[in-house]
Amino acid sequence: MYTIKKITSHPVVDFAAEELKKYLRMMMPRCGEISIAYDPQAKDGFRLGLMQDFGLDVSEAEDVTLDDILHIDTDAQGGIIAGDNPRSVLLAVYKYLTLNGCRWLFPGIDGEYIPIREVEGVQYHKMADCRYRGQCNEGAESQQCMLETIDFSPKIGLNVYMIEFDIPRVYYDWYYSHRYNEENREPEPISNDIILQWKRMCETEIAKRGLQFHDMGHGWTAESFGIDSSGGWRADETNPVPEESRQYLALINGERGLYKGVALNTNFCMSNPEARAIVAKTVADYAQTNNNVDYLHVWLADLQKNHCECDECRKKIPSDWYVMLLNDIDEELTARNLSTRIVFCSYTDTAYEPTCESLKNPKRFTMMLGAISRSYCYTSPINPTVEQLTPFVLNKSGRLSSFEEYFVRANNWRRFAPCPSFAYEYHFWKHQFYAPGVLCFARRLYEDVLCYKGNGFDGVIQDGSQRAFFPNGLCYYVYAATLFDNSVDFETLKEDYFRHAYGDMWQEAVAYLEAIDEHLPQTYLEVVHSVDADPNHYYKPEMESTLLAVDGITRRMEQTFAPYRNMPQRVQTVAVRLLMAHGEFCRGYAAAMALKCVGKDTAARESFEAFANDFGRYELGMERYYDHFEATHSLKAIFNTKSEYDQ
Repeated sequence: MYTIKKITSHPVVDFAAEELKKYLRMMMPRCGEISIAYDPQAKDGFRLGLMQDFGLDVSEAEDVTLDDILHIDTDAQGGIIAGDNPRSVLLAVYKYLTLNGCRWLFPGIDGEYIPIREVEGVQYHKMADCRYRGQCNEGAESQQCMLETIDFSPKIGLNVYMIEFDIPRVYYDWYYSHRYNEENREPEPISNDIILQWKRMCETEIAKRGLQFHDMGHGWTAESFGIDSSGGWRADETNPVPEESRQYLALINGERGLYKGVALNTNFCMSNPEARAIVAKTVADYAQTNNNVDYLHVWLADLQKNHCECDECRKKIPSDWYVMLLNDIDEELTARNLSTRIVFCSYTDTAYEPTCESLKNPKRFTMMLGAISRSYCYTSPINPTVEQLTPFVLNKSGRLSSFEEYFVRANNWRRFAPCPSFAYEYHFWKHQFYAPGVLCFARRLYEDVLCYKGNGFDGVIQDGSQRAFFPNGLCYYVYAATLFDNSVDFETLKEDYFRHAYGDMWQEAVAYLEAIDEHLPQTYLEVVHSVDADPNHYYKPEMESTLLAVDGITRRMEQTFAPYRNMPQRVQTVAVRLLMAHGEFCRGYAAAMALKCVGKDTAARESFEAFANDFGRYELGMERYYDHFEATHSLKAIFNTKSEYDQ
């Protein structure tokens, strides 16, 4: 008879014990009941708790609240499953189960691979190589998918969950309005009150698992002055600006107002000490009320070329004013005796390092690099050099185009802000749809994680859809595993994932996706960010035969996998059926691209729109894995059909 004894009394350890019980009973469905009890003196059964309570050394962690150490020492009947903090105990439970054959391949119950077998002893000890390992909400999100990805995160070793915005209405609206799929799904309006309740629900689930909770981001530069920014990136000229606040907004082209009608993209006059004080107070008020936040992100307005042009603001670059604002926030938080950690971002115009201002209390801060305009077709080398840095010209400079320059400038930032740092990445935002073969993109993720670590960043948070598992979750699997253990081998991860997802057909699945990588190559599909991008990038008649060959590749795959639509494991049935739908997706995608590559732009656009409208019929059945809004929105960039959401 199996027993679970909690050595440490803590709600997250309680949850870890329940999870261990659940999966042990699933693995051994005839083992009978498994009791759970609090017994700090226990010497038998499974013992769960903090390493410190077992007398185990945790000195390898710089900060036991942030760094995750997993320690497992068990035999077939029980043993120690521990971590240096409550979250790490939960992570250790999932690692123990993983080493006993369990896999979590997709979010949700249908993504679980739980073998029926007797458990075996495990000896394992490892501190995560990266402190920050997580994701941030983006795309068209449903509440069910939010809850499932929160649940999924620690199962694959992630420890951070971020929710952007006070009220993330824009992301929920994209889903519940069923944007780009209105013909197949009736819109379901939701209110700010419902979304705020759902955010609190998410926060409770994040806390239940002990995950680091990162909050907010953009919006401070508008909300601090009474301007609603919950509408996201859509222009709204009717959005009222309180007259008493207009004086604080950035002066651009001689006027103070919403930047191109978008509150979220509107900066304020940062040289104005009264304006900075208003923002600092707003941040401190939020931190005081929302004391469950582990890291509060304070970013400026989104986009670029939108900073104040008044005579005073011209005397320093935006990054210098940004540092002054951060120092003001620190002073306000200190005055209130608040220990809230603040994240600031090197992003768009603030990717250019300061010239004269430094953080006064760097211990409060963490730097986040958002290399949003980097190329996703290659990974930067470690310690890159750049012959000539791009000069900053107020409201003239565009986004940096060089991945290497982002790193050089981030390193320069460290002279003014000597604090921890992590990356904020966009692989699962839209770039996943420019690499439909998955395999090359999974390797890019693997190499990027190692690149960030080698360049001094202690982890990554992904800004991306909660439904980035189409046709499978290999990319997330590789991402999470590599963040936790930088020594893992990519090919080993790939084989492990495919063996569990496709069973005996795993090699055929690999071969199919290799062919898609070759015939729908990322180097051709990826939208080039640079303002110097070749406007004729997609005109390549020599690509036509390659793209037309996708039809045959996908149909042969469908014939091969047709007998395997129902597999021994439920998760494998899901994986195979997603692969079959992926074949149709690639077929429609390639057909439109085959027209695009020979200059038939109008026909290509019509072909793409017809394909996207038709493919929307699949969304409801596979919405946990496939984000139809984000796929359609991202691919519109190729076919010159910009939407009101484009930045």
